Amino acid sequence: MFKLLKKIDNLVVPMILITLLLFVQAWTELEIPVHTANIINVGIQQGGIEQAVADVISEEELTKLTALMKSDEKSLVERSYTLVTSADAGYAEIKEKYPEIPAKVYVLNEEISGNDLSSLAGAFSNAILLDTVMAGTNDSYENYRKQLTSLMDEPFASNGDLAGMLAGYDSAKADEFITTAQSLFTNISKSLVNQAAISYIKTGYEALGFNVVAKQILYLVIEGLLMLGVTAISTVSSIIMSFVQSRMGARVGTTLRKLVFNKVITFSNEEMEKFSTASLITRTNNDVMQITGMLNMGLRHIVYSPIMAVGGIIKAVKLNASLSWIMCVAVIFVTVAVSSLFGTVTPKFKIMQKNNDRINLVVREILNGLPVIRAFSTFDYERERFRDANEKVRSLGVWTARMMGLMGPIMMLTMNGSSLAIVWFGARSVNLGGMQVGDITAYINYSMQVIMSFHMLSNMSMQIPRALVSSGRINEILDSVNVIQDPEKPEAFVPEKMGEVEFRNVSFTYPDAESAVIEDITFTAKAGETTAIIGGTGCGKSTLLNLIPRFFDATEGEILVNGVNIKNMTQHDLRKELGYVPQKGLLFTGTIESNIRFGNAEMDDEEVLRAARIAQGADFIENMPYGYYEPIAQGGTNVSGGQKQRLSIARAVAPRPNIYLFDDSFSALDFKTDAALRKALNEELTDATKIIVAQRISTIMHAENIIVLEEGKIVGQGKHEDLLKNCEVYKEIAYSQLSEEELEND
Repeated sequence: MFKLLKKIDNLVVPMILITLLLFVQAWTELEIPVHTANIINVGIQQGGIEQAVADVISEEELTKLTALMKSDEKSLVERSYTLVTSADAGYAEIKEKYPEIPAKVYVLNEEISGNDLSSLAGAFSNAILLDTVMAGTNDSYENYRKQLTSLMDEPFASNGDLAGMLAGYDSAKADEFITTAQSLFTNISKSLVNQAAISYIKTGYEALGFNVVAKQILYLVIEGLLMLGVTAISTVSSIIMSFVQSRMGARVGTTLRKLVFNKVITFSNEEMEKFSTASLITRTNNDVMQITGMLNMGLRHIVYSPIMAVGGIIKAVKLNASLSWIMCVAVIFVTVAVSSLFGTVTPKFKIMQKNNDRINLVVREILNGLPVIRAFSTFDYERERFRDANEKVRSLGVWTARMMGLMGPIMMLTMNGSSLAIVWFGARSVNLGGMQVGDITAYINYSMQVIMSFHMLSNMSMQIPRALVSSGRINEILDSVNVIQDPEKPEAFVPEKMGEVEFRNVSFTYPDAESAVIEDITFTAKAGETTAIIGGTGCGKSTLLNLIPRFFDATEGEILVNGVNIKNMTQHDLRKELGYVPQKGLLFTGTIESNIRFGNAEMDDEEVLRAARIAQGADFIENMPYGYYEPIAQGGTNVSGGQKQRLSIARAVAPRPNIYLFDDSFSALDFKTDAALRKALNEELTDATKIIVAQRISTIMHAENIIVLEEGKIVGQGKHEDLLKNCEVYKEIAYSQLSEEELEND
């Protein structure tokens, strides 16, 4: 895959941009459960009070709590709060928010934040917990109270003043007592301690007349707005990422199709037979779609899913490590299931692509051969052939779809099972004070994100193998070495031999064939002359002609055009010298004019008319409703065989090449048109070399040189009259077509 993507330029920038956007999106997705937990824990349960630190506290309460703190904690509190009295300027502003405040209050300094604020919250929480334990209002703390009471020098009543008692101790002894107390409280959940401390702070606020409900609503609104903001960032980044990703995917698809197409059009007949037309079409369309589809979703899943999985695990463990085993079990279960499916399904994808090749081949053959199928009434056979190919695609597709469909139930079972386990065990943790309700909600969200990340990766585990198979098939085309290559240093044409075609001991054997099709062919087609090639069916006439444009390369010997070995010139330079008319006339979708201009789109209208006139096509073209702008259907199916041949000849004549190759191109013409066409060629193309492969003696009997082939070898060469006298093969062909009188009278 990477080898293939390296062939495409300018992918680095969009891929980096997509990756950054995915990081942003993943970060925002991981932040949303945090705000959800805050809304439940702080906004609903704690009344909007985030930490056990009062913004305003009465002198009495502060004195009481600081007495329950160690010396360093007292110092921190003293540094963090400022005394404000009724005589101070800011007192009136404070009283607006706290109507019931006494004449002296302590206000938290604005610069307190970060670690100092956390330390301050810990100091207040420990002090409030110690006061709660020793107050004796909670029976669950009875054991702690007994242990602490045993450390005191004098009996301590359950409703006694612990703060007053500790105030009578010296600082060292008080610190020792408080340190011992805090060491005993380590078994008490921090969550419970925090909840109790915040409840204490909330009660203090209410005593000061503070509007606790307004504070709660404000917190909920802010958290809601933060959640909306995070969601908006996620949405915007997702939209931009999708836009960039779709453009990149479309460009990759376009570039790959372009690369494949540009490579395929350089293939010789040997490469075309190796890959097959149906397979090349499948690779250009279906295989490219597999790759672009993987890129469109794959990059997102490959980058986004691991970030979400790792981030979700980290966030969940920070919330509560004791429930991590649930996520581990879920991840292991999903991983095993995906790996099993991956190993089972992957080998089938290559077979699926081959099945697609096969059905394309069958459909192409049936559509191209419909006239023959109708003529022989073999619809039942062809239906069965298509049914077999279609059934292979269907059965394997259904099997893979069923296997991939198992992922849905597996993921639902995993997610629902994980949620149930988290709620079950999380509820016990909440009951014991180890978690808050909002933490369970966030934990469930994180576990879903982790499992869904593995689900995305599992989906990619199905797409990646198909894309890898497809990329391998495309690389197979792009990395294939053309059998026919241009030379590094092309040779210049020999001026005095322009238009000359020479075969020197040429032999040719088709790939994988056991014997040569043509053998030891030697002749020269001179400029301005007509050289004809005739012989029985399968004697190698068309093969010989196809060696000149290098559709194949000769196995042995040399072919010279314009005095230069065709292997020592570029294919472009060679084919610019040739006007080729194939045995089967092929027209392209467009108009008559566009087909005639095919070899040179810049030629003027006069050249188009001249080519049509030489090819004896002007009459039927001008009689059509739109003349030269008459539409031509795909393959020229809306014109007759004779018209198709004449348009093919006009296409070859229009660019005025030096050499013309006619591969049995007059077979669909009547004798009158044939004669008129040959006459026009001789009159208009006097300086050009004409090499004609023909079956009819009448077509080639006036050629300056006639080559007679039999079983791939030259058995006669010369003019018509000479061959009638000294070549039995030619004589048999001639007398099988024309009477002796016709031959003698030309």
